[in-house]
Amino acid sequence: MRLFKFRALDSQGVAQSGTLQAADQAAAVAVLHQRGWLLLHIETAGSASLRRVRGPLKGAALVSFTQQLATLLGAGQPLERSLNLLLKQPGQPQVQALIERIRDQVKAGKPLSAALEQEGDTFSPLYLSMVRAGEAGGALEDTLRQLSDYLERSQRLRGEVINALIYPAFLVVGVLGSLALLLAYVVPQFVPIFQDLGVPIPLITQVILGLGEFLSAYGLVLLAGLAISAGILTARLREPGRRERYDRRLLGIRVVGPLLQRVQAARLTRTLGTLLSNGVALLPALVIARQVCSNHALQAQVASAAQQVKGGGTLAEAFGSQPLLPQLALQMIEVGEHAGELPGMLLKVADIFDVEAKRAIDRLLAALVPSLTVIMAVLVAVIILAIMLPLMSLTSHI
Repeated sequence: MRLFKFRALDSQGVAQSGTLQAADQAAAVAVLHQRGWLLLHIETAGSASLRRVRGPLKGAALVSFTQQLATLLGAGQPLERSLNLLLKQPGQPQVQALIERIRDQVKAGKPLSAALEQEGDTFSPLYLSMVRAGEAGGALEDTLRQLSDYLERSQRLRGEVINALIYPAFLVVGVLGSLALLLAYVVPQFVPIFQDLGVPIPLITQVILGLGEFLSAYGLVLLAGLAISAGILTARLREPGRRERYDRRLLGIRVVGPLLQRVQAARLTRTLGTLLSNGVALLPALVIARQVCSNHALQAQVASAAQQVKGGGTLAEAFGSQPLLPQLALQMIEVGEHAGELPGMLLKVADIFDVEAKRAIDRLLAALVPSLTVIMAVLVAVIILAIMLPLMSLTSHI
């Protein structure tokens, strides 16, 4: 497939321009003629342009596309006209090209889910499954609204966490940079001074001076060693078995583990609840939900749960056999299955753990900033004390 740029006049005489994907130029011209447009100019956009319009549609662009399409469908507009209206709105060229390709597929008679699927990895399996279920149930508008809410909530939570981490990250970099500067460049300047004074040097001063000389001589080597070690660790964690064991231990850490459990539980249950409430069967929903779990141990548990459910077991029993989710989540899932309200209960679990995770993150960050400040103040005070003690000893001998 190749990408072509064109300029044309539509049936109303309005100038139209954009990009079009087709096997060759003749096929592109035929598509424009099928629209009833008068072609003015067409040329190959080039492979670089084609690469730019490919790739997953993420973040705010995906939320905006879903929200606007749901709004237009809710206003009674047919699907093809809704996509045409989206094309007339200003936006990024790659997004406009994507909408145009989807519109062309829909105009050719394909359902929206098939048109989205033609875009490869642009849309996630979760997105495709929900659109497909919405089409099958005749509730595409409601499904797109739920999808936009789901995506917007995920985007908002991600943005809040990133914004909250910006200041602590700068603070950590500032602390480490300041200490490295003091130890590697400032402290070694005092070594010849203390040697010339001939005063007794306290143990704490000897330790600080030795550490400063070591960092000054081998700091770059130490930094390179840390980078190499991090690279080796990252490469080893790419092995599925090793990564699964690492992620399982991570969930068991006292402070971080419960927080990660809440975050993963909220993401997993919201995905499952959204899929089930839109008519997706439990087994396919588990397969899709497994892909949204970033923790490999939980991914393995979801895969195991799918096999147990396929064999006739309940979802609560499947997740309870190797409890990686919080106990409250398991209990609520069991209640939902017994009451026949599993989709709604899963969404309630997600709401609960979204709130708890955000509260835990806020508490952790609130404690982290003053803790880092105190640690930096103490370390700087120790370094200054180590420098001042020999000078104070010198003044006492005068």
